[in-house]
Amino acid sequence: MTTATLLTALGAFLASAVEMVEALTIVLGVGVVRGWRSTLIGVGAATVVLTGLIAVFGAALGSIPIGDLRFVVGALLLVFGLQWLRKAILRSSGYKALHDEEEAFREERAAAAAAGDERRAGVDWYSFTVSFKGVLLEGLEVVFIVISFGAGQGRYGPAIAGAAVAVLLVLVAGILVRGPLERVPENTIKFVVGLMLTSFGCFWAAEGAGVDWPGDELSLLGIIAFFGLVSYAFVRALRQRRTGEPVPA
Repeated sequence: MTTATLLTALGAFLASAVEMVEALTIVLGVGVVRGWRSTLIGVGAATVVLTGLIAVFGAALGSIPIGDLRFVVGALLLVFGLQWLRKAILRSSGYKALHDEEEAFREERAAAAAAGDERRAGVDWYSFTVSFKGVLLEGLEVVFIVISFGAGQGRYGPAIAGAAVAVLLVLVAGILVRGPLERVPENTIKFVVGLMLTSFGCFWAAEGAGVDWPGDELSLLGIIAFFGLVSYAFVRALRQRRTGEPVPA
């Protein structure tokens, strides 16, 4: 198994785990207060839509030459990854509040308790809509990452496997715990995912433009290390700036 394949599966796993933890918080908050039938129907409907998107867009991308595809996918991943990385740096340096799943769970429960009881075809419309929207929106990022990683590799197996394992683990953990997974180091995982998305984006975009990386796929490890060191330097500088300490040269 190649370095790129391992990193693809790991990146898809971590990104999917983050998004599914957030989706689980929404689903639990609604289901605990208003019941599970309509909530799970919404989850099922969103899952069907997301599966269809993977099938349709995955097949469409398969007809594009791999060189052009890697350039486009790499550029998109670079932009997407830098957004994750920027937020992770701001959170780590204290300029942005850390995401709190326990607080999000309480807010979701309060909103569910205060909502009206509108029913359509025997389905609690609030439960269905909120769970459908939550799973769909969080899942869209997973779909984007799975399709991008799969297209850049020329095969979707590792990305789909990584995402599937993440979804399964989060689902099982949610059932066992019956509450939000607030102990999951979500912000740390987001930092790692941001590094991986940015690194893959840089690697594939340059490769699609005709760059021959030294060591081929092993260069990914060097790119990840480079972006990691730069991100760490930004965190240190921003943290010292926020606390008023002098920034070392």
